[in-house]
Amino acid sequence: MSSNPITWIVAGLEVAVAVGIAVYWVTWFREPHDEPWLPAGFVDHEAPFVFTDSLLALLLVGAAIFQVAEQPIGDSLGLIAAGMLAFLGVLDLGYFRRTGLFARDRGGIMNAGVVVSVLTLAVVLVVRFF
Repeated sequence: MSSNPITWIVAGLEVAVAVGIAVYWVTWFREPHDEPWLPAGFVDHEAPFVFTDSLLALLLVGAAIFQVAEQPIGDSLGLIAAGMLAFLGVLDLGYFRRTGLFARDRGGIMNAGVVVSVLTLAVVLVVRFF
């Protein structure tokens, strides 16, 4: 078991983002998404990401567990998660910007929060494990 506080902080961030991903999708599937300002095909575009995000959440939790247990594979899993986070964050950044979903009246604050948190954790993981 690690005694390094940085390891525990990073593992905590990984778990927090994994929980955030789960909460996001549970909430997302319970909402109708019938706002007139949503881009055409919004639901069809977003829904498939539940699979990649679920895999990412599991990977983050696994990485955190292995890092705290001081198993070397945890660092590798953290870097894989960083790559996934970066890809998904940049993808969301481009999509939200292109479709106007950063506007305050279109969920922009939450959308910006998703992008910033995902990209920030990606950077933290790369700095920590590379």
